[in-house]
Amino acid sequence: MSLPRPLAKPRHLRPGDRIAVVSPSWGGPGAFPHRHEAGVRQLEETFGVSVVEMRHTRAPADFVAAHPEARAADLMAAFADPSIAGIVAAIGGEDSVRLIPHLDLGVIAANPKVFLGFSDTTSIHLACLAAGVTSFYGPSIMAGFAENGGMHRYTADGVRRALFSTAPIGPVPRNTEGTTAERTEWGDPGIQSRRRVLQPARAPRLLQGSGTATGHLIGGCAEVLEMLKGTAWWPPLAAWDGAILFLETSEDVPSPSFVRYWLRNYAAQGILQRLSGLLLARPDTGGDPDYAGRLEAAIVTALDEAGRGDLPVLSGLDFGHTAPMLTLPYGVAASIDCAAASLTIHEAGVL
Repeated sequence: MSLPRPLAKPRHLRPGDRIAVVSPSWGGPGAFPHRHEAGVRQLEETFGVSVVEMRHTRAPADFVAAHPEARAADLMAAFADPSIAGIVAAIGGEDSVRLIPHLDLGVIAANPKVFLGFSDTTSIHLACLAAGVTSFYGPSIMAGFAENGGMHRYTADGVRRALFSTAPIGPVPRNTEGTTAERTEWGDPGIQSRRRVLQPARAPRLLQGSGTATGHLIGGCAEVLEMLKGTAWWPPLAAWDGAILFLETSEDVPSPSFVRYWLRNYAAQGILQRLSGLLLARPDTGGDPDYAGRLEAAIVTALDEAGRGDLPVLSGLDFGHTAPMLTLPYGVAASIDCAAASLTIHEAGVL
């Protein structure tokens, strides 16, 4: 099944394009300029694009926090500027929901272009969805593009397939590069060149379900989705019909009990009953070796309570707060192959 109305897909990116960087959440570029500059440099060098910064991209973090209207103005200016082909969030945060009174969805609808980011940027993705435009859940400048010692190959390949090619994205490859949750000190510029240590990455695994589940992708960061429930940007029930929900948690490492509570709300809204599948990201465990298992158990319990013990659930995918990370397009058709424990994206998210 598909969305009530097809989303407008932006033009694919090409070498030489101008890419705007915005700070819709935390003012990270002003707080850690060398980390921001590393991300800008690695984006330009890896993909051959030219980065432009908006008026408040590097504003002091205190100013950015106090002025959601300025953040929104930057975002609107980037969408409205015909010389800009794509927009990338500098970093996440915790309050992009405060942009709701200040964004004009008509500007986004009239100027579909690539918009990329994750975490708190989930709010802006649901704004794009409400405007009827495909956007992309993937790396930000300071977390992903600014990876210590250079971008991870898996992250770069995901960006290239999702944003720079009009071919269907196709089967999502297994991450054989490895994964890391190692914390590094952004306040020390000398650490930027030191690669983080990668650990072997487990393959995604099926928690429940059978056959093949097909639907359009909707989702984001679980904690941010909680802030959006009941707002003008929250998708109407019809948008969830046949959807594959992709869900991830942040470095806050929310209690699995809280995640179960949140999914009970999805059930109360009638959302869980409408889904065709669920994708779970490899979580940041906060150093707790049992966290991932407890989180999966809480989610399976919530689905069982809602009568969705049949719902295909694929866990351990590399999107959101994980490194490296995939880029997932909103609103495009994808499928979960339960027998193979794999995900395939059947369309391009760009034209």
